[in-house]
Amino acid sequence: MLEFLLNELLWWHWIIFGFLLLIVEIFTGTFIMLGLGLGAIILGGIDIILVLSLNSKLLLWIIFSLIIIAILFKFFRQQKGDKSGQSDYAIGVRGVVEEPIEAYGRGKVKFNQPILGNTIWHATAKEDIPILADVKVVNIKGNLIEVEKI
Repeated sequence: MLEFLLNELLWWHWIIFGFLLLIVEIFTGTFIMLGLGLGAIILGGIDIILVLSLNSKLLLWIIFSLIIIAILFKFFRQQKGDKSGQSDYAIGVRGVVEEPIEAYGRGKVKFNQPILGNTIWHATAKEDIPILADVKVVNIKGNLIEVEKI
């Protein structure tokens, strides 16, 4: 069997193997098969130019695959967690004024979704905003939210 592989494993076998792995990748949704498939296709291209032993081909395939998988995970990895603990994630969230806000004064705004755990916040604005006016968050300064009229 090993002699058969040494004598009969040609460059186009690697390319077909690579494309089969890419097809498997479509159904699995991981980057692993993509890296293995691209590594096999690259090896098939190199095998056209250079005559390599089976051990060299397998070693190059592993190296190419690991490099490609590392690159894919580095650039396409999903960001972990959400931004709910960050102070700027609520910029643009809309709410309704419950207590009127005077220019550069304080009032209260109620939001439909919680912002940092609360739905009612003390807010400030650069203009007078009457009760029941629709507003949106433009800045968060510590425990004070700056809003503007929509």
